[in-house]
Amino acid sequence: MEFWFSEEHTPNVKFSIRVDRQLYSGKSEFQRIDVFDSTEFGRFLTLDGYMMLTEKDEFIYHEMITHVPMAVHPHVEKVLVIGAGDGGVIRELVQYTDIQHIDMVEIDPLVVEVCKKYLPKTACRLEDPRLTIHYEDGLKFVRFKENEYDLIIVDSTDPFGPGEGLFTREFYGNCYKALKEDGILINQHESPFYPGDAAACQRAHKNIVESFPISKVYQAHIPTYPSGHWLFGFASKKSPPLKNLDETRWNMRGIPCRYYTTTLHKGAFYIPAYVEELLKYVE
Repeated sequence: MEFWFSEEHTPNVKFSIRVDRQLYSGKSEFQRIDVFDSTEFGRFLTLDGYMMLTEKDEFIYHEMITHVPMAVHPHVEKVLVIGAGDGGVIRELVQYTDIQHIDMVEIDPLVVEVCKKYLPKTACRLEDPRLTIHYEDGLKFVRFKENEYDLIIVDSTDPFGPGEGLFTREFYGNCYKALKEDGILINQHESPFYPGDAAACQRAHKNIVESFPISKVYQAHIPTYPSGHWLFGFASKKSPPLKNLDETRWNMRGIPCRYYTTTLHKGAFYIPAYVEELLKYVE
């Protein structure tokens, strides 16, 4: 008998992967956590039945949420990462030798424990000495920070359940306060394609626009996320993501990537007309 994992993207659309075996199933005080193994996508993690990552395509998400701001900001030393319990963002960040400290705030310790055991390709750098993991609510954590971080990356789940508060105007305002004068905020911005996701994307963008003087959106194509078309938000106090891109400096670092390039960086900010139309009403 065949075993398939299916995620409902809309009442009329489902995305399915044939599963070879289930490696883990458990429930924390926050959510249900499952890890599966598949022939096509390798191991993959779901939270409350929603796809978080697969071994085959996670590099796209993690490279784009990390390297875009790192190619813009001239000297990142202190970073705050909210969410990211799978470890993928940390894996990318620790390649930068000039980063001195990373605070990672993950609300659910079980996610980290499970990923360390079953997803070592993403969780392989969670023991880096520059990293401090805080098991608490990211919304509360950032509320008490001021002028502290060069970069904040919000690697949150979808805007409901444990991650709901990470899409509010209050949260983005607190991030603004927590950033230094030339700081950058990056967040996952949802998909603009299906109506329900598009509405969430629009709300998040509106809240960021009202909190930051510079607020842009860029894109990537991730096969296992709804519609495959995914957006990220780039917000800053004074660093435009294209004007301040330093291609030479970033390329000299020699960081190996499978998706991100500085050429792609420029193209990622040229979004389709339907996305421009969606966002212009809140800008």
